[in-house]
Amino acid sequence: MDVKTNQEVGEEIRTTKGSGPKLWVVSYVILSVICLAVYFLLQFQVFGLLGTYRSLLQRLSLAGLVVSFVFIMTKTIESIVTKRSHAKKVSYNVIRLIRFVSFLIAAFIVVSFLFAKWYTAAVSLGLFSLVLGFALQTPISSLIGWFYIIIRTPYRIGDRTQVGDFTGDVVEIGYLDTTLWEFHGDYLSNDVPSGRLIRFPNTLVLQSEVYNYSWRKFPFIWNEIPFHIAYESDFNYVETVIRNTAKKELGDDMTKSIKRFKELLHQTPVDELDVKEYPFVVFRINSNTWVEVSVTYLVHPKQASAVRSRLIKSIITELRKEPNKTMFPNSNAR
Repeated sequence: MDVKTNQEVGEEIRTTKGSGPKLWVVSYVILSVICLAVYFLLQFQVFGLLGTYRSLLQRLSLAGLVVSFVFIMTKTIESIVTKRSHAKKVSYNVIRLIRFVSFLIAAFIVVSFLFAKWYTAAVSLGLFSLVLGFALQTPISSLIGWFYIIIRTPYRIGDRTQVGDFTGDVVEIGYLDTTLWEFHGDYLSNDVPSGRLIRFPNTLVLQSEVYNYSWRKFPFIWNEIPFHIAYESDFNYVETVIRNTAKKELGDDMTKSIKRFKELLHQTPVDELDVKEYPFVVFRINSNTWVEVSVTYLVHPKQASAVRSRLIKSIITELRKEPNKTMFPNSNAR
């Protein structure tokens, strides 16, 4: 598989850590030595038989020498970023950006050495860019989308997102496309990964809405579970059992998350919104012959299915302990 999981992203970032000689250092040093040797060898008169190609090869060898130093500096900066940064997701984006800039600098150096005159190089580069722009409009738009993703960070590696009709966990952000590990999808009704990969061009981020369920300031979502009971049930008892069971299953984490949510709300114009500090229960009249009771709670998006399943089993088990107070609908319509 040609995409990177979170573990592989960490491994990629960790490749720049540690001390001692690295393979890339040796490779670039060897390349620079070869380029320098070629440049001095071409000074001998015996290579005068090459004619005009002799000057071209000399310029290319100098270009290779400078490009080698650029790549050495790039890897050095990557190593510094990796050691100084404690967030793998941020390091991943910064390293990708550094590599992209280094390739642009390398291309500029090669073009500059390839043409003897700056005017000729500028004209040639301008005409080439014009033709390339018309021929590659979609890839260029996707590259612009990549810059938008890096700068505005609508999503990062590992985030659970929805872009247009695509839902999944971000496993790779390339220069031209993004890869999601799909969850839900056409074959599942829950929030677990379906096993399929989704690739879409980065330009889609500029054209459609982006939902991020893994916002770093508040990586939780509200979830709701409906239960159906008969009109003859003891509503106060049902509400108490559902709330207490949910609080027991969710623990104190939900209370802390709601306090964090309130702090964020105070920083927005909707700070007057009333948010309860416990799983709250709501009663609704169903269109059929029963009452719908819903419990609402906070949960991490990647744990939503597991928590929902655990709550349903625990709550129904507790409600059935008092069949005289909790009566479920007894009809074929439920």
